Amino acid sequence: MFDSSDYPKPLDEALFETWFEEGRDKKIAYNYLLIIWNVLDEVYRPTYVENREELKSFETYPHNTGQEGLVAIFDLYSESRVILEN
Repeated sequence: MFDSSDYPKPLDEALFETWFEEGRDKKIAYNYLLIIWNVLDEVYRPTYVENREELKSFETYPHNTGQEGLVAIFDLYSESRVILEN
């Protein structure tokens, strides 16, 4: 996953799949899986959010000015990618 020049490095598919499972198993009713790129550690990490309003607080990669940038958003239950309107 993310195996192109648009992304900082590939993401292991098996790890990606476990993030869906972990998100659905949490006690809080999360609806979205966010894939975040950590610039300093050079790793992807999952972040879970409950609603679309929370998505506005994340800066997108590579336009982020901080340590982390949002790479992609997925619906936890349909596993489809979510595209935000500007």
